[in-house]
Amino acid sequence: MSFAVALPVADRRIAHDFYRAAFGLETVGELGDDGLPEPLQFVLAPGVVLVLVPRGGFGWVAAGNDVVEAGRSECILSLLVPTAEDVDRVTEQARRTGASVKVEPGDPGWGHQSTLADPDGHLWMIQIDPTA
Repeated sequence: MSFAVALPVADRRIAHDFYRAAFGLETVGELGDDGLPEPLQFVLAPGVVLVLVPRGGFGWVAAGNDVVEAGRSECILSLLVPTAEDVDRVTEQARRTGASVKVEPGDPGWGHQSTLADPDGHLWMIQIDPTA
């Protein structure tokens, strides 16, 4: 079984550049007219892809459901990394490439983590992998 997580984005190029630079993700698929894969997909893990859909077409992809405006969240995505130093490094790398850090790295009592928003406002929690 495989999984895909789809998120609406305002600008394919900005989203592409952010996810490549901030998290080092690799794209998959054939290139479209704009030189980016169509659909714009990133491999998150074996059997899991992140699909970034232009906001204008996201409602159609979402079976006609309304698209939540940027800055409102219905879910939090998590990136699990091996160490506290990795949490700090990824958070700083994401900040430099356009993320808005909402919660600075620290330990709220259940492990070192941070929370950031990508350029479209989607929330990501960067945290130590409890299984590592």
